[in-house]
Amino acid sequence: MEFAFTEEHLMIRDSAERFLAQVSDTHAVRAAMILPDAHDPEVWRRISQELYWPALMVPERFGGMGLGFVELAILLEQSGRYLLGSPLFATACLATPALLLGHNEAVQEHWLGAIAAGQTRATLAFASVPGLQASSVQTVAEPQSGGWTLDGQYAQVIDGASADLLIVAARAPGSRDEQGISLFVLPADSPGVMRTPLATLDQTRRLARIELHRVQVSDAQQLCGPVHGWAVLRETLLIAAIGLAAEQTGGAQQALDLTLAYIAERRQFKRTIASFQAIKHRCADMMLQVECARSAAYYAACVAQEHLHPQGDATVAQELEQAAATAKIHASEAFFHCAAESIQLHGGVGFTWEYDPHLYFKRARASEHLLGSPALHRERLAAYLLGEQA
Repeated sequence: MEFAFTEEHLMIRDSAERFLAQVSDTHAVRAAMILPDAHDPEVWRRISQELYWPALMVPERFGGMGLGFVELAILLEQSGRYLLGSPLFATACLATPALLLGHNEAVQEHWLGAIAAGQTRATLAFASVPGLQASSVQTVAEPQSGGWTLDGQYAQVIDGASADLLIVAARAPGSRDEQGISLFVLPADSPGVMRTPLATLDQTRRLARIELHRVQVSDAQQLCGPVHGWAVLRETLLIAAIGLAAEQTGGAQQALDLTLAYIAERRQFKRTIASFQAIKHRCADMMLQVECARSAAYYAACVAQEHLHPQGDATVAQELEQAAATAKIHASEAFFHCAAESIQLHGGVGFTWEYDPHLYFKRARASEHLLGSPALHRERLAAYLLGEQA
């Protein structure tokens, strides 16, 4: 697969970079960190209702822009570079793919239209414990006349406390691991929904625990039935992992850029430390990891874009597993390596609150385990390549 940025891609990247440099600089990030939802409502209004970033991947028939996942990956890379605090990732990488892959046109039309219009922040809740296996879906959907009753909880839901719409996974009573899983959509303020914000290492992204206590949903709220539920959920998580890899790539690039700017000014023995060969080697290693992560992330974004296309074939669906795992592995390790090296090469000030490397280090460590650690994805990749059950 050959890939190169088009003129339109470069325009999207440059406009996003200019905007985020103004609204998500170091002072804005630190101010947003202390807010309950970790994002400035006015910045999110501009993103969703002026720039239309959540609408970017929504089809035109639902009021969106009808662009692809590659364009979204470009925005995510820049948002990761500037540590943007916003519901963009949860809405665009978790909720939107789930709705696009779902099998309920009425639900798609209503909620994708609301997302495209910037009226709805959405997220996906799927696991009772951290994990990407079907067995982590423990919420039970008890059938009743005209719908279901949902009981269970979800751990570490991204932006779960601030979302307006929840897409939740639940299984039929007594069903086995990959059988009987359905997806439902429900407003976050539905009776019986309890949301608890969690204290996290990365203060620029909020997680929450969501509990469902006898929540009533109707037939019209079922996005996917048990025949397709696990497949849609699994593919959505793979696509979200690709989006996260693009975001991590941006963070790794910024960690490198901060380091280069610092070592060009810091002087020892009457010369800048950037002139020391050992420092050059370490920076070269950082740059190599960033470029490898970027290549893996955009290759995976191309695969995700083809998979989300209505005419995507089975070959692309099989390739998605491999591409997502590869991107998440490279991006997670590159981001953590660059953030750690940034702290080291900043010397004593690298650990201080006034400098930014610690913010990227915390985001790198938290993102490394979000949607699967590199070790988990290596295991899944090996199972895929060996033809075993992932």
